[in-house]
This record gives sequence, structure tokens and C-alpha cells, in this order.
Amino acid sequence: MAWWKKNLGKTAAVQEKQASQEKDETDRSEEQAESTARSSQSSAQSGIAALPENEATSHGPLLVVSGVERTFQVGGQPLHVLKGIHMQLEHQQLVMLRGRSGSGKTTLLNMIGGLDQPTRGEIWFNGLSFHKLGDGKRTMVRRKDMGFIFQAFALMPLLSAWENVELALRMAGVPRSLWKARVTEVLELVGLGKRMHHRPFELSGGEQQRVAIAKAIAHRPRLLLADEPTAELDTQMSAQIMAVFQNIIQSENVTICMTTHDPTILEVADHVYEMVDGKFV
Repeated sequence: MAWWKKNLGKTAAVQEKQASQEKDETDRSEEQAESTARSSQSSAQSGIAALPENEATSHGPLLVVSGVERTFQVGGQPLHVLKGIHMQLEHQQLVMLRGRSGSGKTTLLNMIGGLDQPTRGEIWFNGLSFHKLGDGKRTMVRRKDMGFIFQAFALMPLLSAWENVELALRMAGVPRSLWKARVTEVLELVGLGKRMHHRPFELSGGEQQRVAIAKAIAHRPRLLLADEPTAELDTQMSAQIMAVFQNIIQSENVTICMTTHDPTILEVADHVYEMVDGKFV
């Protein structure tokens, strides 16, 4: 009987130890799951996965382009579109890329925005080695820190100005609770406070471009890229758009890089890069 009791006591002790170990492992698993859930929720709310702290910085230039080349294969022959581009964008600047059609302006803008990758050279955006990022990570950076304005406005024709801007916030992953106030703020900022419920076909060309600008800045990007935003506008409307740009640079703390071949608007730029045959002159 004593032998049986002794072994029973050992068995109970072993079982108690195993149960304690299993409980500790379960607790650790639950803590890890909760931590993962919190991280996923935070990423979803911000609309972009968190980037390592040592890869993002607000010090120095916002963007640096170093020795960038872009070559396409056309009919089995190389076509050199960009040839050793060096440039940088400082915070809160209006920078223009000027040149004739075919000079490489839009190709360079696509490189800066991560829509295309350089054949050679480096592009650093806000401390990130943008040229080394994969498509997914570049998309997340664009979604959070960049805004785009296109020559053709790129508005949804059946949506009002308000709804177009709201859609941009939805796609950027901005929390729904912030939509109403932010949509109103940016439409009033571009001078469309009284026409925010009109559809694109009810707006002039200049007003449609203002909606496009409101869309592009709604999610508070660091960099705004505009491909010939005044090409479809007359001189007066172009001047108004430039005034809007100057306003939002100060109010939204944004840098604007745009392409143009219009000499009448160059005087408002902080810096102008002249492009000829894929090079700065």
C-alpha cells in the first residue's frame, strides 16, 4: 500500500507540472495572438503596414534621385529615355519639370511615384530606398504618403465632387469617422465649398481640376505629383490652379512636383528642372 501511494503521489506531481507548463504555453500563445491582432488592427486603421522606424525620417530632403536611368526595349533596340538624372525635392516646395513632349518628364514622374522602376540609379523617398521596394510596399507608400493629379482629371463621372473625395479617403484606408470633416475641409480649401455636391459634368474644367486636387490631398500625403495639371486649362484657370497649389503647400505641409511645358506659370515655382532628351540642362 505504501508503494502504491508513493507512486500515485509522483504521478500527480508530474501531471500537475505538465498542466502548469501547458497553461504557461497557452498564456503565451494568447498574448502573441492578441499582439498580432492589435498590430493588424492598427495597420488596417492606418491603411498601411508599419514600416521600420529606422527606414523613415523627416530629416533632410523629402526625395533624392541619384543617377537614374530608364531604358526600354523597342523593336529589339534599347531606347534610352532617362539618362543619369540627379535631383532632390525639399519639404514644402513647388518643383516643376519643364520640357517638350517626349523629353522624359512623365517617365521621371512615374519613377518618383514608384509607378515604374529605374534601370539604373537610386530613388530615396522620406528615407526609404524606394528603388529597392517591391510592388506591394511601393503601393503602400503611395497610398499613405503620395497623391496624384492627372491631366485628364480622373474623376468618377457619376459621383459628385463630395463623393469623389470620399472615395479617395475610403481607398486610402482612412477611418470612416473622419470622412465628413476632411471632405468638407479639402473642398473648401480648393474653393469648391458651394459646389461640392455637383457632378463633374456640371463643373468647369478648372473646377474639375480642383476636385482632383482635393482628392489627391485628402489623405494628407507628403508628396503631390501632378502630370501637366494646367494643360487643358486657359491662362486664367491655370493661374488659379497655381494659387491653389501655393496655398496647399503651406496649409497641408506638402511638396508638389509637377510637369509642364507652359512658360507662363514657371515664375511661381521654387525650382525648375529643364529637361531635354532625357537629361537636365
